[in-house]
Amino acid sequence: MEDEYLTLIDVFLSDSEQRLALLRQAARNLAGGTSPDLAELGLAAHSFKGSSSNMGALRLSELCRQLEEQARRQALDGLEELVGLIDGEYQAIRQVFNAERQVLVAQT
Repeated sequence: MEDEYLTLIDVFLSDSEQRLALLRQAARNLAGGTSPDLAELGLAAHSFKGSSSNMGALRLSELCRQLEEQARRQALDGLEELVGLIDGEYQAIRQVFNAERQVLVAQT
């Protein structure tokens, strides 16, 4: 795992950016008066939840679990706020992983 950890960080960050883009788009759609695709939103939240958990980002994983559940229940109230919380938590996690990545690169 040690040898692959840098790759794992890179994949997590890249995949997370794509998933977060879907979540942001859903929030923009809702703000614009268009109902987001809740099935797609739920799948993105589910995937983001799993990868976050695997990387030890437990608060991010929990927020994604809440969004997945909300999408499953087709509850739109508070969806934009929840996506904002996920976005903020991801930004913090990204900083931690980028710092860790720099340390690993410097060691090689």
